[in-house]
This record gives sequence, structure tokens and C-alpha cells, in this order.
Amino acid sequence: MKVVKFGGSSLADGPAVNHALSIIKSDPERQVIVVSAPGKRFENDIKVTDLLIKYAQAALAQADEKMQALQQEIFNRYVAIADYFGLASSDLTAIKQQLAALPQAAYPTKQYLLGAFKAHGERLNAQLISLILQKQGLKARYVDPKEAGIKVTGTPNNATVLPESYAYLEQFNYQADEKLIFPGFFGFTLAGHIATFSRGGSDITGAILARGFHARLYENFTDVDAIFAANPAVVDHPKPIKVMTYREMRELSYAGFSVFHDEALIPAIGGSIPINVKNTAHPDHPGTMIVPEKGFVPSQIVTGIASGKHFSALYMHKYLLNKENGFTLKILEILNKYGVPYEHMPSGIDDITIIFDRHKLTDELIDAICEDVQNAVNPDRLEWINDYAITMIVGEGMQSHNAISGIIAALANKVHVSMVNQGASEISVMIGTPKKDADLAVSAIYDYFFN
Repeated sequence: MKVVKFGGSSLADGPAVNHALSIIKSDPERQVIVVSAPGKRFENDIKVTDLLIKYAQAALAQADEKMQALQQEIFNRYVAIADYFGLASSDLTAIKQQLAALPQAAYPTKQYLLGAFKAHGERLNAQLISLILQKQGLKARYVDPKEAGIKVTGTPNNATVLPESYAYLEQFNYQADEKLIFPGFFGFTLAGHIATFSRGGSDITGAILARGFHARLYENFTDVDAIFAANPAVVDHPKPIKVMTYREMRELSYAGFSVFHDEALIPAIGGSIPINVKNTAHPDHPGTMIVPEKGFVPSQIVTGIASGKHFSALYMHKYLLNKENGFTLKILEILNKYGVPYEHMPSGIDDITIIFDRHKLTDELIDAICEDVQNAVNPDRLEWINDYAITMIVGEGMQSHNAISGIIAALANKVHVSMVNQGASEISVMIGTPKKDADLAVSAIYDYFFN
């Protein structure tokens, strides 16, 4: 069995859905299908998920006219797909009723309301695609996450799957010749409320199902031919990655590889399920395989290079810092007080730098943290650095080769490097630079190792 996931761009309109269905029907092993909400049909179009967010906001504001207009706009997206396949208007009655019922349902909080609204992009699309397949004579069944036992915990818009979900999936009854159509992106809390994974979470649903059904392969169809060794917007015609390991993908996703949701690797790792990222437009192309580390033999030193410009850093200098007991503990206690995680903490004899994801901080929070740090440890110098980018150089082949010397040589006299750090796994090197130098760093390192 294969689990197959299609992204929103692969299901944006009737012709796109028809192409996706031809991929499903071309391989009997493709039995469990995960669908996203319809995405953009053209450049300035709006995704159904974003329309549903607007619908939720109108419901919270009790703006009846706006709600009705958005409800109709969303419904029309499904009608257009249904019309392409010749479905009758009566076939869409349930979809229309579910959309209309969303504002009337009871939700514990506004965030649960938002999660439930967003989830219906996938939920209604999975129902529609099941109807289309049935009309075409295939044995297809819509499976709701509640029926399948996909249980989650966490916040209503950033959920985490509960381990017992896999036991429910193992017990799920289905016939050998039927296609199971699942909506991606959400599960149900123990109290019975919808909660969504983080944006792009249909990848996560696919991985959960691949593990739960013990699939041979998880095929993730998207809009690119492969995962590339560098961002094509930074490097001209970068080489496609044919095979990479789970941990290589995790490291690269951290710094900016966004083709595949990095959290989706966790269920796949738990079940040792290989992942094949492929292009819906070119389903016969090999794409990129993401596999377990065991038995993997790297063909080159570096697999990929990625850069993220969404970081900031807190720099502290204090003489004899290395002899001061509890210095780092005091800082960590302050971060814990404000509920702020840090990314990295490179240090020297008299210096320490704490790197943060800037998305998780506000200006007010930064000022409060800096004030508390100043009072608690009284550094000789305290500086907040907003101009910070991290570039990750990743490859299983780096374990047996000295990649750092090559990285330094590639960047010499070109890029100001403020930090170099090799991970304990020895498959990655992280460098810190000003944001303006990040793309140049990626290009220079790529040229050194690939050209």
C-alpha cells in the first residue's frame, strides 16, 4: 500500500483534480489518499483556506452580509470542481449545509472556532473527491479523522498527534479494493473538538496515515520536480536531490527548505516509512526520496544548503564569564519566565550569544528580556542583534570529510561570518551572517561543493 498526499495547487480546480485522479488510478497501490483544500488557480487567486479564515473572522464579528458572501464564494469553488465532473447540484447539498452550519456551532474559544473553519477546506474537498471517484465507478470512501481515530493534543491551531491514533488506524476496517479519501490538516481533541496542525499540515496527516497503515511508501505530490540542493531563487538551476535521509531533511527544513513540512517527518521516522516527494505535473519523474539513515550511503559530501533570515540574537560579553557559576542558568530562567525558546547558544571564554526565532518575539518581549538579563547577570556589554541569518550546510557525507575547511574557503573574503557551529551529529554545519550576506553565502558554498 501507498499513502498519497496532494497539495492545494494540485487540487485547485477541475482540470487539476482530474490530473490528480489519473495519478491515483494509475497505480492500484495508491489506496489511501490525503487531500488539501483547493489552492490558487492563478497568480492573484486566493486559497480556500484563506477564504475560510476570512469567513471565521466575519463570524466572530457577526457580520452577516459578509459571512453570506464569503460562504457563497467558498461554496462556488467546490461547485466549479463538481461541474467539471458533471455532478448534480443535489450532490453538493451536504457540503453547502456544512459550510452554512459553521457559524452556528458551539466552540470553546475563538481559536477553536478558527481551527474548525480552516479545517473545512480539506474536509469538504475530501468529501467532494470521494463523490467524483464514486461517479467514475471506483469504490471510494470518505473517511473523517474522527471515524479513523486521529486524536490530537496541543493548541487548536497547532495540534500534535497522540500516540494512540496509530493503534486506532491499525484497527481501521477497509476493503482491499477501495480508495480511502482522508482530509489532511486536522484531527480531534479528546473533548471532541477539531484542532488543526500548523499551516501545511496535510503533510503531517499523510505521514500519520502512512505510519498507522504501515504503508510501503508515502508519496507526497507537490508542484516541484524534486527537492533541490539549494533554493532555485538563489542558485541558478541547482541540482535535484535524488535521495536524502530523514535527519538531512530535518536540518534543512529548519533553515528554510519548505517543500515538505518538517514536522511530518516525525511520524514517518517512527514507522520507518520512506517518503517520495514528487511533482503532480510530472508524476513519472523520480522526485526525491527521503529515507532512514540505516544503510544509507552518501554519494557526495554536502546534500543541501539552506538559509533562514528570520533570526535574531542576544550578545553578552563579561570578563571571566567562564568562571561564574550559574550564569547561563540565570538567563535560561529568564527565558522560561517569558515562555521564550531559544535556538542556539554558542559561547566563548567571555562571550555568549543566544539565537532566537524572531517570529516568536515581540519588541516588548525583547525589551523585557534584555532588562531582566541586565539586572540578573550585569554583563559588561549587552547587545540585541536583529540583523541575523543562519545558513545550514547539511550532508551525511560530512561525517567522513572535513567540510568546515571547504566552507571557510568558499566564504573567504566574501562574507562576514559571525558564528560557525558543527552539530554533534557531524552531518551539519551552521554559520551565522548578516541577512544581506545570506544568499551570497549559499551561492558561494554551493559553487564550492557542487561546481
